[in-house]
Amino acid sequence: MIDFNKLKEEQNKLAKKVIIKDSFDKLELVAGADCSYQNERIVAAIVACDYKTKEIKDREFSVGNIKIPYVTGFLAYRECPAISEAYAKLKLKPDLIIFDGNGILHPRRCGLASHIGVLLDTASIGIAKSLIMGQIKEGIVYVGKEPRAEVVFTREHSKPIYISPGHKISLKTSVEIVKNCLRIPHKLPEPLHLAHKLSNEILKKMIKP
Repeated sequence: MIDFNKLKEEQNKLAKKVIIKDSFDKLELVAGADCSYQNERIVAAIVACDYKTKEIKDREFSVGNIKIPYVTGFLAYRECPAISEAYAKLKLKPDLIIFDGNGILHPRRCGLASHIGVLLDTASIGIAKSLIMGQIKEGIVYVGKEPRAEVVFTREHSKPIYISPGHKISLKTSVEIVKNCLRIPHKLPEPLHLAHKLSNEILKKMIKP
């Protein structure tokens, strides 16, 4: 039985450690992290790219068992173990990681990107494809009076993405970095697109008859 009240307490503690200002020394390697699922299995992939050229410099994946069902607000507990395992395998550690999930745009200001960013002590950005909370005013997502994310349209005739800072980065810089990582015709920034592609490729190999 999962004690979600206990997990909420843990998220509240982690949220206090989240830094929403630019606190990284350099930006040479940017990684994307994403997960794919098949029944009770999870595949986590991380792809690290050169920030300027978007060339792949390192990539790893891990396969594990899903230990928690999907519940809004608790995605980190579902994906963190597999992503952390893939991260540990990297020979080149990225200066920043972009996640397929929210940063501080979260009921307890501790979405997937913030949660893992704090645990790994690395700068991180969250990207969501749907809005779970907040009010949009002039392209900014506010929760109360706090700006927590920005709405960005990355492709014509496509729904927007919601960019929120995860850890050790400001909202403004998060948006600048994501925009710099975009490559037509992909909706997601290149490192995240490549991680998504890799996790799906591994999954297909696993379920191949």
